[in-house]
Amino acid sequence: MNFLPVSKQDMLDRGWEEYDFLLITGDAYVDHPSFGPAIISRVLEAEGYRVAILAQPDWRKDSSFTDFGRPRLGVMISAGNLDSMVAHYTVAKRRRTDDAYSPGNVMGLRPDRATIVYANCVRRVWKDIPMVIGGLEASLRRFAHYDYWEDKVRRPILVDSQADLLVYGMGENATKEIAERLKNGWDICDIKDVKGTAFIGNSPEDCLFPAVTVPSFEEVAANREAYARANMVEYDEHDPIRGKAVLQPCEGRCLVVNPPAMPLTTAELDAVFELPYTKEPHPMYDAMGGVPAIEEVRFSVIHNRGCFGACNFCSLAFHQGRVISARSHESVVREVEALTEHPGFKGYIHDVGGPTANFRRPACKKQMTAGLCKGKACLAPTPCANLDADHADYLALLRKLRKIPKVKKIFIRSGIRYDYMMADKSGEFFAELVKHHVSGQLKVAPEHCAADVLDYMGKPHIEAYEAFKDRYQRYNQKYGKEQYIVPYLMSSHPGCTLEDAVKLAEWLNRTGRQPEQVQDFYPTPGTLSTCMYYTGIDPRTMKPVFVPKTPHEKAMQRALMQWKRPEKRPLVMEALRTANREDLIGFSKTCLVRPDRQGGQPGWKKSGEAGKKKSGKKASAKPKLKQAGKRTEHNSSNPAKKSGWAKAKPKTNRPKRRG
Repeated sequence: MNFLPVSKQDMLDRGWEEYDFLLITGDAYVDHPSFGPAIISRVLEAEGYRVAILAQPDWRKDSSFTDFGRPRLGVMISAGNLDSMVAHYTVAKRRRTDDAYSPGNVMGLRPDRATIVYANCVRRVWKDIPMVIGGLEASLRRFAHYDYWEDKVRRPILVDSQADLLVYGMGENATKEIAERLKNGWDICDIKDVKGTAFIGNSPEDCLFPAVTVPSFEEVAANREAYARANMVEYDEHDPIRGKAVLQPCEGRCLVVNPPAMPLTTAELDAVFELPYTKEPHPMYDAMGGVPAIEEVRFSVIHNRGCFGACNFCSLAFHQGRVISARSHESVVREVEALTEHPGFKGYIHDVGGPTANFRRPACKKQMTAGLCKGKACLAPTPCANLDADHADYLALLRKLRKIPKVKKIFIRSGIRYDYMMADKSGEFFAELVKHHVSGQLKVAPEHCAADVLDYMGKPHIEAYEAFKDRYQRYNQKYGKEQYIVPYLMSSHPGCTLEDAVKLAEWLNRTGRQPEQVQDFYPTPGTLSTCMYYTGIDPRTMKPVFVPKTPHEKAMQRALMQWKRPEKRPLVMEALRTANREDLIGFSKTCLVRPDRQGGQPGWKKSGEAGKKKSGKKASAKPKLKQAGKRTEHNSSNPAKKSGWAKAKPKTNRPKRRG
């Protein structure tokens, strides 16, 4: 296997006396296009550069960064596929016990705030070397941003990292342009006109594009209304067609965020995904148990990028963007044919997807010439009249893949936008999805049932999900399938009151479901929902929004979604009484819990076997509901399958959130 050098000896074995770029990553080295550092390193290699990989260096020793010697052109740094704080901590701010992106699932092989720590180490050992940061962590922290773990507004990450440039978004073309100029002798401080990059200038005049100015770091750190105004402008200008540069003063200087880069064309995307990846973790990890993150993507294929679903809690709109680009059928077919020759292939392609699996075209024709509409969403609360929901191209691709020899089954396990499916009048894709592409459970994300909460989330109202569910059940009956829906749900999102949480519990009870594990809203950098969480303001309207923040209130909301679990009973009872919904404490089928046994309530013995009436007869028990699936607590902004500087997290024991 032809991995890139991971040591000085690897370089010498290749006959290299020097090399061009050192790429530092907080993940283990996995040479697969689901991992951002793998893509960037292969893109640079294809341009003729010599690239060495430094994966998870020991940040406590500066010598760990100098083993290769000084690179000729520069250093590029990524925290990995996730924000390092999300990788390390649960929404309750408890330290996680494992890390699927590290060998042997071992936690602690990268530092907190990995981009900053690595960059500061590089600055100490090579003070003047050109340094570029990228990846999801850098991308979402490019502006002054609220940091959930410190509960304060932090400076733009360029300031704390001391890097020269930041590449945000997918990053391939920006990275190539930067590398070319460095090779041609440019001073990195003079590279100011590359789209999809950011830098710290001395004044607004350093910006070379039409620009808008948002409140300064000092203003947004001191005033929450200013933070909300800034966040909305930053979000609106993240458009490759009409977006302007965004300027943010900071401590006497000026952050310049250039307009986003254009999405790759189909030919460019094909070229990126057909680079000579080994598609395996480096063998140096074999003795440590390998890298678990590879398992969910080894036999999966990414066919698209971007997501116009634009859920407010998801990082995709602010990182990968809302414009869709897609690979050609021929490229995807070639990749699947190659997978069938893998020694571990057993006939199953686990996924043909992306950030949202069933997006392969722009939401409407206007987007490619005028950009996305400001202040409007393509799908929520109802689909736009101009929406083009035709699934014919995706369906044609799946049909081709099903015909490949040795392929027994093609599954779709990425997120499916069910409201987009329902807008496709033909229904042909829906039928074939049920017949051929569900692996027993179809994961979709209604998130909640209360209309106000869904509006704050940027999601369609629950009626859209219920119509989808009914149609899904009819198709399963028609084709003789026993397949289930796993609905992803979220508690404690901004705008969700305790009364709304009770409504969700009632809806779950009425529909016969109870999630085994519950997703709490996770305020990750840059999203509109995180802005609501921090400011108590909806940045779209600048109106106040209720935010559940105390651990106890959030615990009550979670408990209501799992009202049947005995250990949740005290919290459920407290929540119902606090919400003045004691009508849900009783024996009818609409009730969530039965009354306390203590205190002599009618129908209960003061002692003895629970559940027996005074007559000695057993009280009728509600039948145990079939549990269709699990969901673990994890980052909702987990960006879906992304590539370039910041790739989505492959599926692990912490499933991805989907719009």
